[in-house]
Amino acid sequence: MTQPQPTRVYVVSDSVGETGESVVRAAAMQFHPAPVEIVRAPFVHDFDAIDKVINAIRVHGGIVVFTLVIPELRDDLISKAKQYDIPYIDLLGPVVTALGNVLHQEPRRQPGMIHPLDEDYFKKVEAIEFAVKYDDGRDFSGIQKADIILLGVSRTSKTPLSMYLAHKRLKVANVPLVPEMQPPAAIYTVPRDKIIGLRIDPDKLNVIRQERLRTLGLAENATYANVERIKLELDFADKIMNRIGCVVFDVSNRAVEETASLILDHIEYVQ
Repeated sequence: MTQPQPTRVYVVSDSVGETGESVVRAAAMQFHPAPVEIVRAPFVHDFDAIDKVINAIRVHGGIVVFTLVIPELRDDLISKAKQYDIPYIDLLGPVVTALGNVLHQEPRRQPGMIHPLDEDYFKKVEAIEFAVKYDDGRDFSGIQKADIILLGVSRTSKTPLSMYLAHKRLKVANVPLVPEMQPPAAIYTVPRDKIIGLRIDPDKLNVIRQERLRTLGLAENATYANVERIKLELDFADKIMNRIGCVVFDVSNRAVEETASLILDHIEYVQ
C-alpha cells in the first residue's frame, strides 16, 4: 500500500521562521497521522525570494503560511498567492492590526524583533548552555547552581524538559536514577522545592525503551527494556524521591509541554 504524499506547508518569514513553524506543527498534530511537510523559507527580504516560494508551490503544490511585517512584501505575497490560487495564511497581520487599533499606535514593522539581543535573550542562552553542561549527570556540581533539578530513570523526558525550561530562562540540571549508583549527596542538601521527581508507568516505559532500542539497531529484549528491570529502577527512584520529599509528576501520558507547565506552576506556587 503506497503512502500518501505529504502536504507541503511553506513557512515564509523575514526572520528565522520559528513562530510560523511552531504554529504549523501545532496545527498539523490535529491531523496526525496525515503527513505534513514543513518547508521553511527564512530571512525573506525581497521580492525575488517571494517569487522563489511561489514558483516552488506551483511546481510541488502546497500552501503558504507567513509572518511578514514589511507591508510591501506581505502584499506582494498575498497578491501572487491569489493570482495562482495558492491557499495562504497571514499569521501576524490580523494580530498586528488589531493591536494597533487598540493601542492607537503604528507598528514598528521591524523584522526579527522576537529575538532581541537584550538581557532576557542572554539569560536564555546561558540557561541553555547550563542545561547542556549538566545534562544526564555529566557534572553533579551543577546541582548547587541550578534553579531546578530533575530526577528520574532513563527515558522520562529529563533532557527535553531541561531544554524546554531553559527557554524559559531556568537553569536545569537533571540526574539519572540507577539502582547500581547512589545519587549525588548534593540532592539531599539543596532545598527540596527545587527538586522535581519524574515518574512513569512501567508498561509505558517498556514501550518507549523498546522503541529506543529499535532506533539504535539493538535487540528489543535487552535488559534495558526488561519489565522486571524497569520495575526495579522505578522502585529505586520512588525510594529516593520519597526520601527527599520532593514533588513528583507522572509523565506517562503527558507531552513535554504539559509536564513543563506543571513544573512552572509548582515553582510559582512555592515562591
